Amino acid sequence: MHSIEEKLAAFERLLKIMGELREQCPWDRKQTFETLRHLTIEETYELSEAIMDADVEEIRKETGDLLLHMVFYAQIASETPREKGGWDIADSLNGICDKLIDRHPHIYGDVEANDEETVKANWEQLKLKEGKNSVLEGVPKGLPSLVKAYRIQDKVRGVGFDWDNADQVWNKVQEELGEFQAEIAAESDRAADEFGDVLFALINYARFKGINPDEALERTNRRFQARFQHMESAIQAGLAEGGKPMSEMELAELDEHWERAKIALGQADS
Repeated sequence: MHSIEEKLAAFERLLKIMGELREQCPWDRKQTFETLRHLTIEETYELSEAIMDADVEEIRKETGDLLLHMVFYAQIASETPREKGGWDIADSLNGICDKLIDRHPHIYGDVEANDEETVKANWEQLKLKEGKNSVLEGVPKGLPSLVKAYRIQDKVRGVGFDWDNADQVWNKVQEELGEFQAEIAAESDRAADEFGDVLFALINYARFKGINPDEALERTNRRFQARFQHMESAIQAGLAEGGKPMSEMELAELDEHWERAKIALGQADS
């Protein structure tokens, strides 16, 4: 691996290139915080996909892309005079370094924390002492709903608002399912609210069992997509031999193709 000196030299190289591009490239000169925003979100999802694929080389590339964006934002900010709110990459780096030191008193102070849960609880308490009005202020409003629910539950756990054990959470899941089914039976307009409660309770149960619900759902999405596309290909190949198109098949026929696809992809048990 590279030495600290080599890492610093690489970061300096990126800063220099970014400065040159901002001065000389017409596209780079036009960019603002707002125009970069959607590109940064796209890069974040690409990194997430590489992580889900366990593609270490792609993770390296996407990490570089995201670092470029962070440096880009800092470069734009540095072009505004400091007295008018400007800042540069050193301000960002020093800010996060100070935060890490302040939020880890068990490393840089005299607080004891020998397990992950204690560290997380201390983190949330320190944030409140820093002037935060709520532990939920750190949950971005724009997060996808499933991820947001997980983060909300994790945040409130840090201040002690949580169930004692997974059995209690599972009982809550059953309770919410019953309420949802009752609203469906009554054809009530509250069915959507109760369905949301079911999802929230299931996410909570997954958290208790150490399952990230977003990752679990994405794996299911990928399995379904792979099976369905395999099934499509098989049905399409069968047309040359007089087979029927998918749109004309009965559900039982489609189920047979589905099961064959599962076996072909080594997913028979899932």
